[in-house]
Amino acid sequence: MNHSKPRILCVDDEHLNLSLLDAMLTPRGYDVIAAVNGPQALEKIRTERIDICLLDVMMPGMDGFEVCRRIKSDELHANIPVVMITAFADTEHRIRGIEAGAEDFISKPFDAAEVLARIKMLLHVKGLNDRLNSACHDIAKLSAFGEQIIINFDPANFDFQEKIDSIVQQIIRSRFDLKDSPQIVVIGMVDQAGSSHWLRYDSSRAATEKSAISMDLDRRLAFSDNALPIVVYYNETDAELAASTLVGELKKQSIPVFNLVRYSNDSFCLIALNYGREVTPLDATVLNSVVMQSLFLKSLASQVRDTESAFEYTVFALARASEANDEETGDHILRVGTYCALLAGQLGLPEKFVQMIRIQAALHDVGKIHVSPAILKKNAKLTDDEWQEMKMHTVHGSEIIGGHHRMGMAARIALSHHERFDGSGYPYGLSGEQIPLEGRILSLADQYDALRNARCYKPAFDHETTCRIILEGDGRSMPQHFDPAVLRAFRMLERQFAEGYETLIRQKSWSRPLNVPPGQTAGLPGGNGVLRHAAN
Repeated sequence: MNHSKPRILCVDDEHLNLSLLDAMLTPRGYDVIAAVNGPQALEKIRTERIDICLLDVMMPGMDGFEVCRRIKSDELHANIPVVMITAFADTEHRIRGIEAGAEDFISKPFDAAEVLARIKMLLHVKGLNDRLNSACHDIAKLSAFGEQIIINFDPANFDFQEKIDSIVQQIIRSRFDLKDSPQIVVIGMVDQAGSSHWLRYDSSRAATEKSAISMDLDRRLAFSDNALPIVVYYNETDAELAASTLVGELKKQSIPVFNLVRYSNDSFCLIALNYGREVTPLDATVLNSVVMQSLFLKSLASQVRDTESAFEYTVFALARASEANDEETGDHILRVGTYCALLAGQLGLPEKFVQMIRIQAALHDVGKIHVSPAILKKNAKLTDDEWQEMKMHTVHGSEIIGGHHRMGMAARIALSHHERFDGSGYPYGLSGEQIPLEGRILSLADQYDALRNARCYKPAFDHETTCRIILEGDGRSMPQHFDPAVLRAFRMLERQFAEGYETLIRQKSWSRPLNVPPGQTAGLPGGNGVLRHAAN
């Protein structure tokens, strides 16, 4: 594994002293950066990575005390240890150095063994401080990130996998020189069926890449046997790491392993690999914070699923109640939702819209709760008063659904699904894009299903007849009643409509369709010049 060499800034106006320090330090694996005055030293610190500074006190212009004060007053570089090299051994100069922020002193002429010992000790202390500061920074960053998740939590739009991806981005290495971050993160999760799924995140290229992998591990090796977490960390010098089954499996996935920190419980495993330095218990603490957030999100995701399941159940329960006095219960609302989702997808609408319309389309006829069963089941022409009552089911439906933001689409569908693109529909005679898009989609989906199914006032039509009526018209239902874009989408999908219908209707023996020739639908019972299938 590549560990970066410690970089030591040597500051002295005497070139001989700089040469002596370089000859002492370079053979022992240190990178030596030289500066001959204070301003040059400050510029080196500003522009390059410096791990420790050996600083002469007596220099022309800006002396070592002033250089030290400026280093320590800069929050970004204040953690760089400063060793002052001075010919003065008196207490006064040492006090001035301490007040300036120096960590240590070396007296001239310096002893090589002493210089090397002090450098080694200060680098060790700096390493510990850097790791502690990095861990505190990471935990603070993750806490702020988690706080934003909670503040912006929207159960209707919550995506667990998206949040896990975001958390990984908080900890994985974003630049090559960030040695405190892992280069690779592997996450394993156990689903409700007990199967494990693994993802690999790799920052070795320009952008983090995510891919699914198949880890062939006994579940007991990947996850702990109980809910109590196990946190471990390994470095490449650990014999136990090299011999472990986990590392062997990671290498089978073409994942190199130099070091790792692993967290696992009975359903979640996170492995952070290949930090740019040795890992410590502090890295395990950061990882524990990461996993706590991940498990919190997993719990949220489970609650969201339960909430959404209850929401869908409530929607379909209300929809079924609305059809209690109709001839068809349940299957019609499922089919119409399926057709709407097909059309919305073909129109290129967002997946969120597709899923919403699939569910909320079920409530399009909820207003029929307010319509007399005698009207719904009447197999003769409706009177003017009955027809007016029937048309009001759109307004009643919108009022029943109400104004909650989660149900906005359902309310718009209920109110507008009998409007027609040419303005000949009801309840308000809207036309074109005055009609909400979801209403225009539902209009065609509802018409298809109404034509396919038998009613007390009409027989069931087969798929070909239904398509002919929708696409060519039959005098009552006409192509201009529909949004042209929705009509084109239907033309592309009509075979999928037929397949969806057959799948959901297969067990309904009474719904065998009739093949009705063109022009022979005019004599079927209707109401006020509009086929009843267009009113349902």
